[in-house]
Amino acid sequence: MASGVRMLNNGNGKHEKQHATPPPSSRTVGCGAAASVRSKTPSSSASRRSVTPNSRSHTRQNDEDAEPGRVRVAIRLRPKNTEEISDADFFDCVELQPELMKLKLKKNNWSSDSYRFDEVFTESASQKRVYEAVAKPVVEGVLNGYNGTIMAYGQTGTGKTYTLGKLGKDDASERGIMVRALEDIIASASSASDSVEMSYLQIYMESVQDLLAPEKVNIPIVDDPKNGEVSVPGAAVVKIQNLDHFLHLLQIGEANRHAANTRMNTESSRSHAILMVSVRRSSVVDKEESNNTSFQMKDDTIGGHVIPTVRKSKLLIVDLAGSERLDKSGSDGHLVEETKFINLSLSSLGKCINALAENSPHIPTRDSKLTRLLRDSFGGSARTSLIVAIGPSSRYHTETASTIMFGQRAMKVVNLVKLKEEFDYESLCHKLENQIDILTKEIDRQQKSKADTTSRLENNLKECQNSFQEAEKTLIARCELLEKEKSRLELEMEDVLKELKLQKDHNDVVCKEVERLERSLKHCEKYEVETSTYQKVLADTTQMYEKKISELMSHLENEQERSNTVDQQLDSMRKLVSGYEKSMEQHEIERSRYQKALADTTQMYEKRIMELVVQVEDEQIVHNRSLQIQGQEEIDTLKKELQEMSQFHEATLDELELVKTEYKSLSLEKDKLSSELYAVREALSLEEKRRKTVEKELISIKNAVPECEDDFEDKRPSMKENISRNGGPLGLHNSNKSRESNSFQRTTIAKICEEVGLQKILALLQSADLDVQTHAVKVVANLAAEDINQEKIVQEGGLDALLILLRTSQNTTLLRVASGAIANLAMNELNQGLIMGKGGAALLAHTSSKTDDPQTLRMVAGAIANLCGNEKLHSVLTEQGGVRALLGMVRTRNDDVIAQVARGIANFAKCETRAITQGHKKGRSLLMDDNVLSWLLANSNTASISTRRHIELALCHLAQNDDNTRDFVSSGGVKQLARISVDSSRDDIRNLAKKILRLNRTFQVEVQHG
Repeated sequence: MASGVRMLNNGNGKHEKQHATPPPSSRTVGCGAAASVRSKTPSSSASRRSVTPNSRSHTRQNDEDAEPGRVRVAIRLRPKNTEEISDADFFDCVELQPELMKLKLKKNNWSSDSYRFDEVFTESASQKRVYEAVAKPVVEGVLNGYNGTIMAYGQTGTGKTYTLGKLGKDDASERGIMVRALEDIIASASSASDSVEMSYLQIYMESVQDLLAPEKVNIPIVDDPKNGEVSVPGAAVVKIQNLDHFLHLLQIGEANRHAANTRMNTESSRSHAILMVSVRRSSVVDKEESNNTSFQMKDDTIGGHVIPTVRKSKLLIVDLAGSERLDKSGSDGHLVEETKFINLSLSSLGKCINALAENSPHIPTRDSKLTRLLRDSFGGSARTSLIVAIGPSSRYHTETASTIMFGQRAMKVVNLVKLKEEFDYESLCHKLENQIDILTKEIDRQQKSKADTTSRLENNLKECQNSFQEAEKTLIARCELLEKEKSRLELEMEDVLKELKLQKDHNDVVCKEVERLERSLKHCEKYEVETSTYQKVLADTTQMYEKKISELMSHLENEQERSNTVDQQLDSMRKLVSGYEKSMEQHEIERSRYQKALADTTQMYEKRIMELVVQVEDEQIVHNRSLQIQGQEEIDTLKKELQEMSQFHEATLDELELVKTEYKSLSLEKDKLSSELYAVREALSLEEKRRKTVEKELISIKNAVPECEDDFEDKRPSMKENISRNGGPLGLHNSNKSRESNSFQRTTIAKICEEVGLQKILALLQSADLDVQTHAVKVVANLAAEDINQEKIVQEGGLDALLILLRTSQNTTLLRVASGAIANLAMNELNQGLIMGKGGAALLAHTSSKTDDPQTLRMVAGAIANLCGNEKLHSVLTEQGGVRALLGMVRTRNDDVIAQVARGIANFAKCETRAITQGHKKGRSLLMDDNVLSWLLANSNTASISTRRHIELALCHLAQNDDNTRDFVSSGGVKQLARISVDSSRDDIRNLAKKILRLNRTFQVEVQHG
């Protein structure tokens, strides 16, 4: 790769360049300080130092594979302190999205900026999680031979020292990154071959001081001219024995660190603290790796032995002093000077980060001692993780924004990660000498063991030969004995087999006899059971037969009495043709059922008698003969009576034929009227289209005239005309001024929606502030009144949010406005299916039961009325209690609520009748089960013109269903139809009622007798 990566300038101020793609393994062998170094550098990502954070993949693993040397930046939000909780003048300006690795910095309630980081920690994130996500990968790299840096940056009082240097004496879960990192390093290091050393420094007013040896001040920083590394040779270096020893050293350093009490932080750090941990680990280069490496030198092995290596790495944990403003921190006196030096060093660090991010030819690392010590951390060979600490309050919005931008620029810096190893020839020499001594001793031991083994084997061989000869003689004698025993056993076995065969034959004979006896026993038992069963069945059958004969005799007497008055009844039957036809059909069915039952009973009785006579003739022949004679006599008597009834039935059938002939003529007339009705409906459809065209033309010139509600068919849901009564989303516009005001309101809301965004408005529906929630619902309701906005609202989850409000809210205003918004959405057929699928009807019904506010009930009734206009949803609507809820809302006695209830029932009846007429549905109306007809009849003479119109329309539609005829007759609905055909204020409703009365014969008879 042609491009390269610039390192931070060395001590002479010159830029040292290295190739971005060095060989996979390269070593320089030297003595003393010129130790060999092997550099393992990813070639794909090290070719550039600056990257764009927003171009990173969402998958952090892929990101790390693509850019292993890039500075990893995590954001951590401090919890609110007591002052911020009590300060009502400022809001939370930070919104975290951990699952998306995003942070939103709010400028105000409507505008915010979004940033992406490698990790985002909320105020509830634990110290352990922060360590494992940010610091642990760096610590593991240090254990593998790579330099690493962990640094915390942020405004004073945002929790940097807590994140890094918390000791956690009382609670181990509160331990910071320093303690957890050293705990892992000490656990992974071997006490025999590895060593861990530390230095603890602070930069106070541009002076490097030793926190472990306070007497050492103004320690110089030295640049190594050979390898360009930065070191502090004057600092105290302590070898760490265990974790308790480290905690003791860390406590000493924290006690010597400069801190002060300011307005923003009671323990504000006044210096930059740097913990330097040096790790030396012995390792061996894998032999297979050595053979497969193309750049492996021939001197890497000596006599086939792999040369041991030593990996040296350094971990820097930097707790920066917090940036602050004098006007907010309240610093004075000496604290002002400290603040100047702190801000100056942080400014120098920011300049270096900017230069690295912008690929500047000059990196100003010598502007401060902090940047000199961190030269390897940014743009160098170390793996670096940066923790950006921020606060939630908008009081410090400027400082928070500056801190976030620092982290964004740091994410663009890419380091050239290197692995450093040194060959350990002295260790190899000692190892080889020890191996030679061990091998020499092993050879002597093996030679002596070989001689002893040879003599022992010779002795064992002689003993085995002697024992083999003796065993051979013993086996020959044993074989002769076994042959004799075998012949004797064969003879005995033949005798036993013969005896067993005889015994088997005898057993077969016995088994057959036992089986025969068992079958005989089962047959006897079965015969006894059947005999007792037949006797019981015979008694039961006889009793049942006698009971049925008595019933038939009484029924026959009743029929004879009816036959005496049949001539008188014929005249009345001709007048009540339809009613008599049904009664005759029922009578015929009953007669046929009795006749069939009698025939079946007779046949069964005769069959059972014959079977019982055959089966038990030996035991009860006398009893059976008497029963048979008695049954035969009763059967003959019954047959004679049935013949008389059959003659009466034939006479009745003749009369029925005459009625059927008249019915056929009426059916032909009905078909003719149906064809005429179809032609009239086609004409009405064309007329309806013309009417709609005229209405569209009239809308433009209607200024002061109220909107018309004379369309008795309610083709549209009519809820769209309700937008703003009493501050709610629905209401009637009665003046041109209110129309213009509403139009201006909708225009304003549309502009707000475009600027803020529908998704944010919908998010406000879940706000804890009741006023904010109420205004958001009103905006959504007004948007839902426009067809163009309904699909967007549903797609963005607005329907779900409104249904949740109905389920959870107890506020009357919220319930009213949310119900009105759902009513507006229910004007769309697709939305109707979604509302029902999510249990919307049940929620609306529940809402109507928990409030008595007339305006709220009017909105709920309007929503259910719109759902009633979809015939496909009628069954589900009824199951979810929508119709019952409509009738229950009339308890308010409010005219507007009752009008919406009547409109919903009219829509339901209209759609149901249309489905029956088109053949999509059959049977009695679903409204009949909820006593809707009784309510319609009781309120058919209401004073409200609109309500009366809807009730009259609903009655007419229900009367068109022939399966509802009986309900109309029994409840007195026919009289109301007759009244509607004369007194209705609408000509079309009067004509519809007259047509229904003319086509329904039952209604005609009822009207004549009424």
